[in-house]
Amino acid sequence: MTNKIDYKKDFKQLYLPKTVPAIVEVPKMQFLMVSGSGDPNGEKFTEVVEALYSLSYAVRMSYKSAEVPDGYYEYTVFPLEGVWDLLDRTKPATDKSNLKYTMMIRQPDFLTEPLFQRFLEQTKRKKKNPFLDEVRFEHAEEGLCCQMMHIGSFDEEPKSFAQMEAFCVENGFIRSSKIHREIYLSDPRKTKPEKMKTVLRFLVEKR
Repeated sequence: MTNKIDYKKDFKQLYLPKTVPAIVEVPKMQFLMVSGSGDPNGEKFTEVVEALYSLSYAVRMSYKSAEVPDGYYEYTVFPLEGVWDLLDRTKPATDKSNLKYTMMIRQPDFLTEPLFQRFLEQTKRKKKNPFLDEVRFEHAEEGLCCQMMHIGSFDEEPKSFAQMEAFCVENGFIRSSKIHREIYLSDPRKTKPEKMKTVLRFLVEKR
């Protein structure tokens, strides 16, 4: 095994940005994903997240299995991410029942489609979670983005987005999609709302 990969150190630019907006190029990466809709405060959403973490930890701990994956290296499990949109664009973003999402967790380079299927079957034997059937293994490439670290509750995110959009205008960029990404660096069960850390990101293009 090589030295342990820690996303907070090895991919600091993507996961620990400053609390001011910046433009960043986001490369192609691979993820486990589940798509859904509705209020993220409900039980369904909790099960979606649990399915992703169960499978991600199965990949992480696979060095203990009889068949260690080729190219396995030690790493820290990546944080939960979500790409958010609205089911109905005529309704306000504050209507949580109108939210549409794809939740995901980045995976190490050694994970392949056959390995994904193997870990999925193993996890389904151990966990009775209906959303394991909906997990998919895909690549995503965002490209040019504006991002910043938001510190505070999820309900206060519009202030940070306004700051990001103003930064783009001042620096010759425009937001190219209403969809945005959030990367969750804090556990809401253990962190006070005012201290929550969330990376906010959206696609941009040069004007």
